[in-house]
Parts: sequence; C-alpha cells; structure tokens
Amino acid sequence: MLKNRHFRPLLLAAGSLLVATVAQAQAEVPTAAVAAQLDKVEVTGRHYDNAIGSADAASQGTIRAELLKSRPALRPGEVLEFVPGLIVTQHSGDGKANQYFLRGFNLDHGTDFATTVNGLPVNMPTHGHGQGYSDLNFLIPELVDRIEYRKGPYFAKNGDFAAAGSADIAYRNALDQNFAALTMGESKFTRFVGAGSTSLGAGLNLLGAVEFQRDDGPWTLPERLRKNNGVLTLSWGTGAEGWSASLMGYDAKWNSTDQVPERLISAGTFNGQPFGRFDAVDGSDGGETRRSSLSGEWHRNTGSETTNVATYAMNYRLKLFSNFTYALERPNEGDQFSQQDKRSIYGASASHAVEHRLGDLPARTEIGMQLRHDRIRVGLYDTVERRITSTTRDDNVRETQLGVYGQTSVELTPWLRSVVGLRADRASFKVDSLTNAANSGSASAHLFSPKLSLIAGPWAKTEFFFNAGRGFHSNDARGTTASVDPKTGDAVERVPGLVAARGMELGARTEWVPGLQSSVALWKLDFDSELVYVGDAGATEPNRPSKRHGLEWNNRYVPMPWLLIDADLAWTHARFADVDPAGNRIPNAVDKVGSIAVTVRDLGPWSASVQWRYLGPGSLIEDNSVRSRSAMTTNLRVGRKLGDMFGRNSELTLDVFNLLDRKVNDIEYFYESQLPGEAASVADRHVHPAGPRTVRVTLKLGF
Repeated sequence: MLKNRHFRPLLLAAGSLLVATVAQAQAEVPTAAVAAQLDKVEVTGRHYDNAIGSADAASQGTIRAELLKSRPALRPGEVLEFVPGLIVTQHSGDGKANQYFLRGFNLDHGTDFATTVNGLPVNMPTHGHGQGYSDLNFLIPELVDRIEYRKGPYFAKNGDFAAAGSADIAYRNALDQNFAALTMGESKFTRFVGAGSTSLGAGLNLLGAVEFQRDDGPWTLPERLRKNNGVLTLSWGTGAEGWSASLMGYDAKWNSTDQVPERLISAGTFNGQPFGRFDAVDGSDGGETRRSSLSGEWHRNTGSETTNVATYAMNYRLKLFSNFTYALERPNEGDQFSQQDKRSIYGASASHAVEHRLGDLPARTEIGMQLRHDRIRVGLYDTVERRITSTTRDDNVRETQLGVYGQTSVELTPWLRSVVGLRADRASFKVDSLTNAANSGSASAHLFSPKLSLIAGPWAKTEFFFNAGRGFHSNDARGTTASVDPKTGDAVERVPGLVAARGMELGARTEWVPGLQSSVALWKLDFDSELVYVGDAGATEPNRPSKRHGLEWNNRYVPMPWLLIDADLAWTHARFADVDPAGNRIPNAVDKVGSIAVTVRDLGPWSASVQWRYLGPGSLIEDNSVRSRSAMTTNLRVGRKLGDMFGRNSELTLDVFNLLDRKVNDIEYFYESQLPGEAASVADRHVHPAGPRTVRVTLKLGF
C-alpha cells in the first residue's frame, strides 16, 4: 500500500529537483533521440489522427497534444471536451469530480464513460459518492501526448463503464522542451506547473513534473482550493520496444458552493442577508481527496506482432461533505452528510496481437486480459459542519473484476474489412457491513459481450462503418448484497452486479473536400436498467430500462495552413423504454450539444482561438413539465511567442472564459428541498451557475 503522508513530500521534492536540474543541464541529445523527436513533431502537427483507414468506427479518433494547446480549459477535466459531443461541467467545488454529458447521458461523475490517464483507470466502482466516480483533477494537461477516444460498446478491449464511450489519455515520457509556467487570474487564482525531462544514458529517460494551484473561485464563500500534484516517470526504449514506470501523487482540499434552489435566488435574501447566484446555503460543505500510484508498462512491436503488459497499484482517499436538501430531513441541525472512501487498488493487463492469414485473407488477431481488485472502506454519515453525528452505513468491500477478450480483423476484399470480437467479464463482490449484518454477503456476476464492425471503402476518400456490440456497467457492490434500506430499515431487492447495454451505429467519414475531414454517425444504445447507487441515501435506487438514439456530425477544416475550424454537433432522443404514468423522459438527458472553434496558428508570433460551446435543454422530470435551460458560452485564447526574451520559446497567453459574461447554469436539477425556516418541502429547480467572465494570464518559459 502506498502511504501518501510519506510519498507526497518525496515525490514533489524529487520532481522539483528534477525540473531545476534539467533547467541547468546543457547535455547534447543523441542523434537517435533527435530523429525520434522529429518523427513525433511530424505526427502531432496533424492535431487529429483520424485519417481514412485509421479507425473502426466513425465515432472513434485520436486527439494530439498540439490541439490541446490551442484552446483554454477552465478545469483539467475539460480536456475531454475535445472528444466530439462531450460536455464537462461542475455542480460543486472544483476538487470534486466533474459532471459529464454525452449521447443523452448525464453521466453524473463518470458512470458509462470509462477514462484512463497514463495507463491508470480513473473510474471508481462502489464509490462513496457514486458508481463510476471519475475525478480528473489530478490531470496535468501539459503532459498529455494524445487522447484516444471511442463511443459505444463496439470495442472488445473496453469493459466496465464504457457503454457510452471511453477515453485513454496518454502522458509523454519525454518533453520537446523543459518549461515552467505561471498562471494568474481573478479570485486569487494562481497555478504553477514545471516539467522537465533528461537523458540518463543507455536509452534511459527521466521526466518530472510538479503542479501547485490555489483558487477562491467566483463564490461568495471562498473556495480555497489547494491542490498539489506531481509525476515522476523513468522510461527506456522506443515505440518498437521499451518500458516505463511512473510515480504519481495528488492531494486537494476545497470548500463547496453546491447547487441552490431558484426560489432562494429569486427572493434575493436568506436569513436576513442578501443572497445571489454565487452564494451558498451551507457554508461548511467541501472536501478533501488524495491519490497516489505506482505503475509500469512494457511493450514490443515487431511489425507483425505486438505485446503489451502493464501493472499498477493505487491508494485513494476522499472525504466529501454535502447538503442538497438543507433542512428537509433534520430541520434542527441541517441535512449535511459525509461520504468517505478509502481504498487500495491493484491491477494488471496484458495483450498480444499478431498479423496472420485466415485462409487467403490478411487478418490480425488480438487477445487480452484485464484484472482489477479494489479493497474499499466506504461510509455514509450524518454531519453538522463536517462533524459526524451518526452513521448511516459503514462497509468493508472487496471487489474483483476480471475481463478477457479476443478480436480478429479480416480484410475480406480490398474494399471491405470486418472486426469480430468477444469479451467475457466476471465480477465478484464481498461486502462486510459494519452497521447492519443483514446487508453483508457475497455475490458474483458474469457477462459475455459480442462485438461486430464492418468497414467499407474508401471510395473517393470516403469510408462507411457499421458497428454493433454489447457493453455494460457494474453496479455498486453494496446493492448486490443489501437486504434492508440503511435509512428506513425497509426490505429491498438485491440488484445484479453487471447491467448490459446494447448498441449499434451507422457512420461515414470523408476527406473528399480538400482540407475537410467530416464524419457522421447515427447511433442507438439500449440499457436493461439504469440502476444506480445513490450515495446521498446509501441505497441502490432501481431505475427503468432505457432507449437512446441520436445523430452526431463532426468536422475538422483546414482551409489554410494557419487556420483550423472545428464544428461538432450532436442531437439525442432519450426515453425510458417501459410504460409508466410518471412519463418516459429521462431526467437530465440533454437533447443537443455543440461546439464550434476557430483557431488561428503561427501568424508571426501570434495565435488565437475562439470557441462557442452549447449545452442544450433537457427534461428534469419524467413528464417533461420542467426542463433545463440551454447554456451557450464563449471562450477566448490569445497567445504571443516572446522568442528568447525570457528563455527559449517563451510565450504569453491570455485566456478569457465566458467572454460575453452570460448568466447560464452548469447544471440544473428538479427535486424537493426545505430551507431553514420553511414550513414544508418545496419542489423546485436547483441550479449551479457557470462562472462569470474570468480572465487568466500565463507566462510560460522554455529552457
């Protein structure tokens, strides 16, 4: 087990020492390393690696680091907004996992979208706050080499939480240049990140990075976000054969301004004091989290065979204090509760792919295995100003997931290729309830997931795709063994450990117009049940089967070498599949999302980008009588290279978020709450506003 109290100072000190060392080092780079760097620059210059013949689905692709530099990100998790059709917001403090919207899903904090960073899984099963919790606040965007994304359950390699999609965020093992960057902005925002890499000889390379961030945010209650982050990676070899080992550490503390009822904003006062959009009801909400990891990978690619092996160990902590109903259940002391999660995670994966012939047909077959084991202490407590007053539930959980898969790609004709895959998953759960023995027990579940893709073309630089497959998400382990509701004591039914999803997609991708890469996908995704663990109540809430279908249209246009235009639009129809008098709308399923960005690059020392980002409306309750409002924001980035004025390739960047200062919301919910002083509960819209116009300036020095 990795101990943060020992590991964090060592990691940050080592990273700082490395950055300082490489800043002073003037070592020559071997010729072979120079060639490797030149090759890398040539690839990343494309921004996207989604050319004809590079993907098995129209909704699959790769985003390169160069594009990530072109647009500003208010939070680390917003790098995922480069995935077409995905929107990232927040409904609480910035130390908490983001809200994600994709293909008609309010993915909450990550359920049904699987994410990895530097080979490490981010989603947390049986989490204190919600199933699949995906906290990307430890991400350092400057280290990202590429993002490989996929949508739909069509890919054999992807298992739990990947039914709607997945993204693998790969870090660099070496930097083109070492750097230090300082960002300053309104509300006491300060961020420093420094990173450097150096050759140790004999093919070894060492990379280190540190990040420190402080921010009060636009909130009346200062957020007081305090974030410390570090990465240390030792690597050897090339893309053909090599290995790497990484040590990572992150911790954060913050205060939260959670969503508030609109009736309170309309009234303008609370407890005799003025109350506005950026005020909090419970000033003691907030949290703290820590995450540390040790991971390693080895790879070999001979051209005809490819082998990958990886392993990891993680240690994770979260204490979260929230109050969404204010004084509904406990009028005298308030409804604040704490969700706490302590876990150690161990995992390994291996895959082997070989090119061969199937009869007279060229083929490629890949087999793989993924193993993960979580040892979890997870609890839910009633609290008053972060002081525990009673325990709702407290559990020790052991959860093991094993997945094996195989797939074969066959070139049936010069214009038709097929990919057939099969995935088998087994999950084992053991729950020891420390508060109610009736909720203890063991359970297991297994699932087979077939996959099929057909790729036709290209004709006139255009190819066509058909994809179908089965996927799944796991349910919280506590729901698989529960017998009674931890709050009410009522009998409850146990839930299945794995819930299946079935998806299908028709798509096309074209480069027929010079400089334009365009894709369109018509998709559908059906779930047997959207069972979710409600962390706020400590119980599993059964939900209904669902059907979603939609259309996505994505465009990348480079009319001139210095101009890039991105336009991503998505429409979704989301409904419950059964008949119920309450209605068939899925709450928080957004109907439309969109993003349009115009980027000007390398006009002398200048570059700039402007992005219009649209989060459409959606039903907030099943009968569609209450709907969320759409939100359109504009972000601007202007950069100027300073030459060698402050160091090699130094740069000054101005970022403006919500340029037009629009009063829009990041999230809206509709539920019953009761404020102190109210005689009864009120069903109301609860909102968390997007930030006002925010300006940040970054000075980046290269060395």
